[in-house]
Amino acid sequence: MSDYRIERDSMGELQVPADAAYGAQTQRAIENFPISGVTMPESFIKALGLVKQACANANHQLGTLDESHRRAISAVCDDIKDGKLMSQFPLDVFQTGSATSTNMNANEVIARLASLQARDEIHPNDHVNMSQSSNDVIPTTIHVSAAIDCQQNLIPAINHLILTIEEKAETVASIVTTGRTHLMDAMPVSLGQELSGWAAQLKSALSHIERTLPDVLQLAIGGTAVGTGINAAPAFGDLVAEQLASSTGLRFSVAHNRFAALSSQDTAVALSGQLKTLATALMKISNDLRWMNSGPLAGIGEIALPALQPGSSIMPGKVNPVIPEATAMVCAQVTGNDSAITIAGQSGNFQLNVMLPLVAYNLLQSIEILSNASRLLADKAIAGFTVNEDNINAALAKNPILVTALNTVIGYELGAKIAKTAYAEGRAVIDVADEMSELSRDELEKLLDPVKLIEGGS
Repeated sequence: MSDYRIERDSMGELQVPADAAYGAQTQRAIENFPISGVTMPESFIKALGLVKQACANANHQLGTLDESHRRAISAVCDDIKDGKLMSQFPLDVFQTGSATSTNMNANEVIARLASLQARDEIHPNDHVNMSQSSNDVIPTTIHVSAAIDCQQNLIPAINHLILTIEEKAETVASIVTTGRTHLMDAMPVSLGQELSGWAAQLKSALSHIERTLPDVLQLAIGGTAVGTGINAAPAFGDLVAEQLASSTGLRFSVAHNRFAALSSQDTAVALSGQLKTLATALMKISNDLRWMNSGPLAGIGEIALPALQPGSSIMPGKVNPVIPEATAMVCAQVTGNDSAITIAGQSGNFQLNVMLPLVAYNLLQSIEILSNASRLLADKAIAGFTVNEDNINAALAKNPILVTALNTVIGYELGAKIAKTAYAEGRAVIDVADEMSELSRDELEKLLDPVKLIEGGS
């Protein structure tokens, strides 16, 4: 038996692997775009199956697709949604800017396998792609996949991280440490206060993401080639949105203006921007953890992160803050993805954006790696770190900036002299202040009580 079969499209004949479910147009794209070896994200392909199934159901409701064809198409789409046919989607991300190749890849796979089930010819364009164009299917699938991934993965992961931070903050609320500004000693804060700042950053980032999602739920479907809806019934887009809403539980609807939905990727750019904000918060948290964990002897050494793996191939006993480091790299990647998505969003020429595969890949990657990193940061770093209270207390007692609490009593100038003396001699501020000011020891103990200092006021 031959390893190939002959397939035909509007450009002629070519060889396709005998065991491939796809056809000629997919094979042409395989040959045309051997660029990165990176294929479209699995969540995008699964969402594409969901969209094709909804389109088949809508066409059946409109009376333009018979029940046997609808049923066969739907059955194949179920397999795509379940990830069973991923090997049949081999196309490179860097392909035609409309992702027509990926749309036809799906049409060909569905048509061939559905034809076998229905024992009737189901055509990739005439039946599977009925009432559709790549130009509305791909933007629709970007929104559907991003909305699903945010709701099912990202939002739960951020909430889990927030809860983990808040629970940890409660356990360390009474521990007062040296605050730092410009990486230099500053007035005291409690570890609970420090962690509350992290949680607040994440809550803000989550709120911005959630406020963007209603726009993500608006779909381009029904716009077909240029936004006019040519070759689709007026009700088609609404029916598809209803099908998608029913199958996902998300409130999908047709975009208010499908010309904008085809020609721009403004919503994806906006969501990516919110993901970058989340990445910015996670980078700050990760770097704080790295600094707090640094040492343990030559660094700050305030906390000890869980020891997860040996940290050096040459230095025995070394353990590194691997989870914050991995998270920081995720944040850098997401920031880069956002830049690429921004450039891609600017590539809407007249009636179509022509960098859709890039938008899909980078947006979904950002959602995926932020989701995974958030959970790892919660479970393998924050939940399990321990506090080195002896280190914290020793540094706090010698912090010359504590003298700030005496400003209103002794004045700035004397306070500066006390601070410089304490630092130069490596002594506790309270001991130097006891010698250089007229305040009693009891007064100094009250004024310099770290617990009182984190409460603010004068």
